[in-house]
Amino acid sequence: MASAESLFLAVFVAIAASPMIMGPLIDSAEWLRNETSSFPLLPVLRPLVETETWIWLARVVLVAVATRKLYNFIFAPLRLMRNLADCGYVQHIEKPVSAEAWSQQVSRRRRRGDVPPVYPNGWFNILCSYQLARGESKSVTALGMQLAAFRGDDGVAYVLDAYCPHLGANLGCGGVVRDNCIECPFHGWRFRGDDGKCVNIPYTEKVPEVARTKSWPVVEMNGMIFIWYHAEKVEPYWMPEEVEEITRGDWKCTGMTEQHINCHVEEIPENVADIAHLDYLHGPIFLAGTNLKEMRGGKWDCMQHRWDASWAPCEDPSEKHCSLLNIKAHVQILGRLMPFAFDFKAKQIGPGIVHLPFVLPFGLGRGILVQSLTPIEPMLQRVSHLVFIEKWKPAILGKFVMWVEFHQVERDLTIWNNKSFVSKPMLMKEDQLIAKHRRWFSQFYTENSPRYETERTSLDW
Repeated sequence: MASAESLFLAVFVAIAASPMIMGPLIDSAEWLRNETSSFPLLPVLRPLVETETWIWLARVVLVAVATRKLYNFIFAPLRLMRNLADCGYVQHIEKPVSAEAWSQQVSRRRRRGDVPPVYPNGWFNILCSYQLARGESKSVTALGMQLAAFRGDDGVAYVLDAYCPHLGANLGCGGVVRDNCIECPFHGWRFRGDDGKCVNIPYTEKVPEVARTKSWPVVEMNGMIFIWYHAEKVEPYWMPEEVEEITRGDWKCTGMTEQHINCHVEEIPENVADIAHLDYLHGPIFLAGTNLKEMRGGKWDCMQHRWDASWAPCEDPSEKHCSLLNIKAHVQILGRLMPFAFDFKAKQIGPGIVHLPFVLPFGLGRGILVQSLTPIEPMLQRVSHLVFIEKWKPAILGKFVMWVEFHQVERDLTIWNNKSFVSKPMLMKEDQLIAKHRRWFSQFYTENSPRYETERTSLDW
């Protein structure tokens, strides 16, 4: 436990146990004892009423519960999860249906537009590191595929195609980790994690050379497990970027978020080039909420965000897969800008990774938001954030940054979940960065990149 956390616990327990805090409780206990003194209690219970025993017990319980609650609030990591139907949909019918049913109706009826290929080439996060313990296996859906992820006895994460080539059992559903292999739950075929080769079949002496399943290139860094996807089966030619402060342990993770979004994968990173939407959609202060109809004209109108931003691809040829977003967020109260601002320099790394380092005002510390974007299905994306801050700072600082980012993204969710992709948009002069971003993003599509198929090939609807 960090020294700041230990100091907090010691001070809080001392204050909570002081007469100032416990005095009212003791007074209440005295009153209760006087009121119940005439009750015909059993002899074994009478000493508990006539002594201070239960008062001290109540004191211990009160201090323990209050300490735990406050400790979690200030120091424990925060996790915020949103499933697809949890937010971003507005029902316009007289008899509301369940959130799940409505999200399915919107998805089915919406005009998707002439969308680009649905799975760009690059590194994609399939799990956070803490979600895969040593010796654990999991079934994962990503890029329209079923994958089996497991962590071997060596602590390394491996990812294979999920379906056993024998009879199609899912290795991630019940598969047992043996050394650095995963054992099929159906017949016990054992597959090596680093190359997918079958190394043992319990009921035969010779394992055929062709008995193997696909093994995916895996990189684990910054608290996330990434796999490399390329439609042309090309080996990785660029890598995710390591945050040295995280690797060295100088920064700690103080929270994570996960949101599922019903849109095309390109529409989410395109937001960084849509400068005009910042002051309009994200202008109302974050306290105004995420309801797009109600966040204006209310009590929080006296406070606004004001944004200065620019976006451009990286000029270094070795970083052509990267782009930079420079953004300064001001706070305006009663029409006057406050004397502080939040400066962000976000770096997009490929189609699915964003690093957003930040410096808190008033010298409160530094940290980074690591964002990942992973296509689950052609029109279903998962966006995850991990926030890291200096390890000796209370987690509540990082949790505040993450909470604000989470609720700002939820405003975009209502747009993304209901919009159509316009392949030839009507852009104003001030919108030209959007066209530039689309040209930059097109490098992640190749000849065999899969496209969204709309035709039905059977009556199995």
